[in-house]
Amino acid sequence: MKRWGVAIMAILLSMSVGGLTTTESRWIQQVSAFYGERAGKRVLAWRNMVANTQSLSEQEKLRQVNDFFNQLYFVDDIELWGKKDYWATPLEFLGTSAGDCEDFSIAKYFSLRELGVDDKKLRLVYVKAIRLDQFHMVVAYYPTPSSEPVLLDNLDPEIKRASLRRDLLPIYSFNGSRLWLMKERGQGELAGNSSRLGLWNDLRNRVDTLKMQKPVKLFDR
Repeated sequence: MKRWGVAIMAILLSMSVGGLTTTESRWIQQVSAFYGERAGKRVLAWRNMVANTQSLSEQEKLRQVNDFFNQLYFVDDIELWGKKDYWATPLEFLGTSAGDCEDFSIAKYFSLRELGVDDKKLRLVYVKAIRLDQFHMVVAYYPTPSSEPVLLDNLDPEIKRASLRRDLLPIYSFNGSRLWLMKERGQGELAGNSSRLGLWNDLRNRVDTLKMQKPVKLFDR
């Protein structure tokens, strides 16, 4: 996986804060105060990426968002947050510059929604990563309701059709409103509302209120 290296940091340090909304400026100030100045610069880079991607095609939006977040570090929740399972908000993910597969997928999902991609085209998908023998999360994008999705993943940075990811076994998926049981690499069977997922509800409440938590270790990246 690519790291947030010297070249990226040089770009961050040269970026202007001009043109930010009041909300974006507040996010940068809060993250800088909470996680440090470099964390604020990562949020600034995110806001610039979103602004520069608004007018692009949906396929290009997928690529830009996927590439942007795949620069961050993978760290297990228990090491970073001291919890077995914690779904970080995009600001927490950028603040620490690290997270697990759920954090990568959540940040990509919220960014694509902000970029105008319809929620009906997006799902967060829990899968079994067969070669790693562990559970994993990816983002699925459906160009049309009946089409095969493509997957945005931090394990494999290339966006591929689901049928080409034989290393992943889908279990269930959800978006802002619905929950599906995945019996195939396609639509799956509707199983109710995504509000049934406690971690999803907790995450959305924190997104709405901008609550942030300190990691067990504050990664200085």
